[in-house]
Amino acid sequence: MLTKPSLSIRRRIAAAPARVYGAWTEPEKMMRWWGPAGAETISAEADPRTGGRFHVAFRTPDGERHDVSGIYKEVVPDERLVFSWAWRTMPERESQVTLTLRPDGDGTVLILTHEQFFDEPARDNHRTGWSGALDRLEQSLAEARAA
Repeated sequence: MLTKPSLSIRRRIAAAPARVYGAWTEPEKMMRWWGPAGAETISAEADPRTGGRFHVAFRTPDGERHDVSGIYKEVVPDERLVFSWAWRTMPERESQVTLTLRPDGDGTVLILTHEQFFDEPARDNHRTGWSGALDRLEQSLAEARAA
């Protein structure tokens, strides 16, 4: 059996794990950062419990709307989230995201692993998207801290 492509991104974020976790699980905070660089988050819903669902919609600078949703498979507040990931336009290409948060001094080491991609171009597109989204997450948390 062939192994499907995956990616892993590690970031140190200057915010406590509880604040990072909240940014991933509280819709009003998700609205501030979700999506790749230049995207506008349109809506965010989250029910962060095992079996709960999430749904996020965003618009990219070219005007295209993107909708992604999934089911939480594992939820450990402030430490770990595992959820399925499926685009509205390609639900048959479901993949899985694991987010691990570890305290690191006054910040958090975030490890995002996205697995079971349909093919390498899908993985590469998601790497670009996640990198931009994580940049936006860091900026959102920095702005909230400064406010």
